[in-house]
Amino acid sequence: MPRRIRFLTRLWFYFRIGYATYLTFLLGAVNTLVVVWYLAIRDVPVVEDVFGHFMPFAIFVTIVGVPLSIAVGWVHYKRSPAYTSEIDIQIEANPYNYKLIPGKERELYGPLYLEMLQLMRKLLQAQHLMSSEDESAVDTLESKLRVLVEGGFVGSPRART
Repeated sequence: MPRRIRFLTRLWFYFRIGYATYLTFLLGAVNTLVVVWYLAIRDVPVVEDVFGHFMPFAIFVTIVGVPLSIAVGWVHYKRSPAYTSEIDIQIEANPYNYKLIPGKERELYGPLYLEMLQLMRKLLQAQHLMSSEDESAVDTLESKLRVLVEGGFVGSPRART
């Protein structure tokens, strides 16, 4: 991918995270408080008598809403099958589950594993301990490791559309 496109896609990612996680969250929370107060609470005399003004209502909703949101988030991560499904999708979509990660995995660990496999093959062959099935399995592993070290994919990465 050309550098300029990669740079622009990184900026787009940072924009989406900053906007969706922080700006929209704050605007959404304030908007919800204002809309609920002015369209629902203010016109119900019994509820308006409890809070009186907007600020006590906002404080109350914040005091109740933050722990409630934490509890719902905890349930989502710890007890809900929804989070497991989200992770499954992320794992399927992540191309690095089918290739070596740039850096130490590709530059060090991949070549190291390949070298260890080749040395182990030599040792086993020298001691006549390798069957034809073993030879075939080592050949398959060696070819896959070579593909990985060269930056390719192994396994079945999802189809890119």
